Amino acid sequence: MTASECTISIEGGVAVVTLQAPERRNILSAALVNDLRSAYEQAESDASVRCIVLTGAGKAFCAGADLKTLEHAASGDFEPVRSVYEGFLRVLDSPLPTIGAINGAAVGAGFNLALACDVRLASTTAWFDTRFAALNLHPGGGHTWLVNQAVGAQNATLAVLFGQTWDASAALERGLVAAVHDPQTLLAEAMSLGQRLNSHSQEYVQTLTRTLRLAAGGVSHRDVLEAETVAQEWSLKQPEFLAGLERIRSQMKAN
Repeated sequence: MTASECTISIEGGVAVVTLQAPERRNILSAALVNDLRSAYEQAESDASVRCIVLTGAGKAFCAGADLKTLEHAASGDFEPVRSVYEGFLRVLDSPLPTIGAINGAAVGAGFNLALACDVRLASTTAWFDTRFAALNLHPGGGHTWLVNQAVGAQNATLAVLFGQTWDASAALERGLVAAVHDPQTLLAEAMSLGQRLNSHSQEYVQTLTRTLRLAAGGVSHRDVLEAETVAQEWSLKQPEFLAGLERIRSQMKAN
């Protein structure tokens, strides 16, 4: 199946799902989110699939939400923001494990998408930026929970509150990614890792994946997501957010 914003190919027990909007740095548009959900549904319905590899086309993994979506939310229309979160929540909720092949920038909601993966492998060109504080926007989608789970409280605070960004080597040092590979070999390495599961039944893989996620323990992601949603909706209505939005746009134009 080839969708307009996302492609899926299945080979050797592994479904490779690729975000296909490189001209927009794979921003999580409504169309991309819908196609991502469809791709996951196809992968999960195929009895041969044991693992999903998620990656992006072009130079970015996922540059987050469309700034226009956030701007509309600042005017009171918050539902499109919730729909953006459905993209990475679909990955997080999949009964199959996902290996993120992070080929480039993972920013904001795109960072959330990377965090939703059970295992992350990074290209040497990957980098991670929560971006929320730069916009004076409170994180959403359970971002604070996901970052804490991945790198611990201190590193989460540095990234989310103080705006620290990490390249691939810094992400590896903090345990955010499991390994770093050359861009040319990243996808092959991710597929090879996924194919290690081919000796197991799909039911076994799903059951053990569910148990591993449960074993992570702590406060529920859903509980944090709900608390963040309230706080994020509030922050969108503050003048500092719109000022941050314009600052980011100016920086993007300069680059």
